[in-house]
Amino acid sequence: MTGHVYWIYELEIKSGQYEKFAALKDEMIAATKADEPGTLNYEWSVNEDKTVCHVLERFENSDAALVHMGNFGKKFAARFLEVLTPKVMTLYGDPSEKVLGALARVGAVQMPSVGGFSR
Repeated sequence: MTGHVYWIYELEIKSGQYEKFAALKDEMIAATKADEPGTLNYEWSVNEDKTVCHVLERFENSDAALVHMGNFGKKFAARFLEVLTPKVMTLYGDPSEKVLGALARVGAVQMPSVGGFSR
């Protein structure tokens, strides 16, 4: 196993909030890219009618995931929840007990690996 930790977070964009969502997304991407070298992927996708967002987040290891979660909580969580409603978070990779505990609060569903490879 690589030690990587990653998840896909499905979120509903609240009605009338797309412009605020878009600005916040851009701010979060810039901050994550600048401040979190352990974040390997941070990719946002939106459906055609701009009502559903998926975020793919992949981290070098559990420590990098915890750094990201700490930064998110301090800098963005309140504004994030003003424009987005969390739906489903699916967790993959090799998360530590600390990561599992932190993500249990948002109802993350862990999907342990049963085969494959990562380069």
